[in-house]
Amino acid sequence: MRLNRKLSAVGMAALTLGAIAVGCGQGATSPASSSGHQGTVQITYWYPWGGDSEKWDKWRIAKFQKENKNIKINAVYVPPDGGISNGKLLAAIAGHNPPDLVITNDPQAGYALAAKGALEPLDSYLKQLHFNEADLIPSFQSLMKYDGQTYLFPEDTNVEMLYYNVDLFKQAGLDPNKPPRTIAELDADAEKLTKISSSGTIQRMGFIPWIDDGDNPFVWSWTFGANLYNPKTNRMDLDSTQMVDMMNWMGSYAKKYNPEKLKSFTSGFGGAFTPDHPFFTGKVAMTVSGNWFSNALRIYAPNVHYKVAPLPAPPGGRADSTIFGTNVFMIPKGAKHPLEALKFAIWGSQGNILASDINTWRSVAVNQSSTKGIKFYNSNGQITDPIYKTVMKLAESPKSGTPALTSVASEMSNGLTSIRDKVIYNHADPGPLLKALQDKLQSEVGPPKS
Repeated sequence: MRLNRKLSAVGMAALTLGAIAVGCGQGATSPASSSGHQGTVQITYWYPWGGDSEKWDKWRIAKFQKENKNIKINAVYVPPDGGISNGKLLAAIAGHNPPDLVITNDPQAGYALAAKGALEPLDSYLKQLHFNEADLIPSFQSLMKYDGQTYLFPEDTNVEMLYYNVDLFKQAGLDPNKPPRTIAELDADAEKLTKISSSGTIQRMGFIPWIDDGDNPFVWSWTFGANLYNPKTNRMDLDSTQMVDMMNWMGSYAKKYNPEKLKSFTSGFGGAFTPDHPFFTGKVAMTVSGNWFSNALRIYAPNVHYKVAPLPAPPGGRADSTIFGTNVFMIPKGAKHPLEALKFAIWGSQGNILASDINTWRSVAVNQSSTKGIKFYNSNGQITDPIYKTVMKLAESPKSGTPALTSVASEMSNGLTSIRDKVIYNHADPGPLLKALQDKLQSEVGPPKS
């Protein structure tokens, strides 16, 4: 789940119009729950995925309907992210014909919908369903709530980790039981793991900060301790010391190893689900990726001996933390059957329902009310899988969270990536560039609140 999906300008305009239409027109009043109705209720559910994920979701729907015979689910495949980025959801809301439930893999975009008034608040329905909020991992509170009300209900999440090759660590004289904990240790280990031929050709890199999930600018900005946006004060803070330090740190790899040589070295890398991924072939000894990468390793590189660890952090940064890549449920404004829709969302987010998916991808059920069927736990509820121990440690860390909960998250991501590339390939000074981006985005979201 990537965090940088784009809300287009057309989509945002439609969102504003849709929110106004819902607020002032026929759909202004939230529809009453249909739980008291006799007979069958049919809810319309939009989901964004195909393939095996779609098959699994249809299994989940069938199981829910078997257990809840008065609720039928009309499941509609709406790629790429539940109809958000292509404007389909916004058009449905504005036309007073929204689905009852949407799940999206773009939590920032979902949060933006809440901020614009396009979603139903969930608190009254959660109360009617006697939901215990204590069942949820506390780190997700900031994502769920806007202005004190709950709008997003998290299903499952991915976390970011450092993957490192045990055999290459040993060859370099490093202890694989002592992965780097700080940025300084990461840099030192990376240097020992790097191999350059006598002619200056890169044969192996110990680490490259901007490949794999390190390409996501929110990953390292979070780890370095930056707070890019404060939703309570509506204030951007992109040119902080942490952000400048993070950009300069990335640039230091380019200066040390030559950006053009690095670009040439990485040009032939395969993707995560190909046998040519550089971590699989030993061309990169350490990399940043999500928990799901362990399944790619199982499929394409079963002989690679690896371990995982939290991302190294600088002094003052967020050690032992992660950003979340979360699937979230939401109920659009004007939905006809919000209570039944939320009932399915809560039921479908339990660990025992998600178990087969978790067993494949080592993802995390945000709802921890049940871990039945998850193979990484023993009969006493203790985690026995060393990788999953790190996954859950990060998921439950109070320092973990979802960055950039703002309507301009996509533009922020693109802007930070552009600045990073200028730092890497043009040796640009990041400070003025970050300040310019900050001023631009601040003007788009409006002035800070006092």
